[in-house]
Amino acid sequence: MAVDRSAYHAPRLIGPAAAGGVIGLWGTASAFFVNAASFLALIAAIASLQRRAIGTPEEEEQRKGGIKDGFRFVFSDAPTLAMIGLCAMSTVCVFPIMGVILPLYAVDELGLTSGGMGALMSAAAVGSLSGAIGLLSIRKEQRRKTMIAVSFSASLAIFGLSQAQHALVAAGALMVLTVSFSTLIGLANITVQERTPDHLRGRVSAVAGLSFFGLMPFAGLGITSLSDAIGMRPSLAIASIAFIIGASAILTGPARRAAAPPAGETTPAATVQTEPS
Repeated sequence: MAVDRSAYHAPRLIGPAAAGGVIGLWGTASAFFVNAASFLALIAAIASLQRRAIGTPEEEEQRKGGIKDGFRFVFSDAPTLAMIGLCAMSTVCVFPIMGVILPLYAVDELGLTSGGMGALMSAAAVGSLSGAIGLLSIRKEQRRKTMIAVSFSASLAIFGLSQAQHALVAAGALMVLTVSFSTLIGLANITVQERTPDHLRGRVSAVAGLSFFGLMPFAGLGITSLSDAIGMRPSLAIASIAFIIGASAILTGPARRAAAPPAGETTPAATVQTEPS
């Protein structure tokens, strides 16, 4: 998961800054054409994938279920549901700030040009990449405490953005926000992956994906509508408060058992204790 996230965030160090330069030279449309052309590499990568090897009859039988099986597992395992809920809370309160209103914030609140906006987005990428790489050093027993810490730092960073008047201050707050967001989402997804049985992993991943892709359009509309109504800076302050309240409720509740094995599984120590002498 850490390697996957790092590969995703690393190109963002260059992309936004380069896009700002391209837009400055050839206009906004040129950036869209370059972005469209970049998908040729993705198409080639997908075309190179080999077909999945056929498993045993038992494995193939387990794979016949649909996404309903994924929902059934998620709702039967409270820590998994908590992690997906945490991702949903992050999608609603945090992601729109980085992925939707950041260009408007850069131009309308900080007065930046396309080049400055690209630099601000590259600063966000530095934080995201740092958070992804940092996942490699976080032990399982440290995950919940780390998620609590980065939830608070993300909330403070959002509030910092609501008060920032200078681009350098905003860039610092944005780096704190993105490293916190990247760490939080990464740890939540790692927990979901580890708790899910192998034959259900794809279906549970699909359910978890809904907490991001399913909510993202509505979350983007929500924060932009709120910004239109009361202003961008007050909206950021409200998002900061809402996020820490929701994240705290999840992390101090069902997420407390995230390190425990899923229902029906036992740890090696427990197995040893139950064996007859």
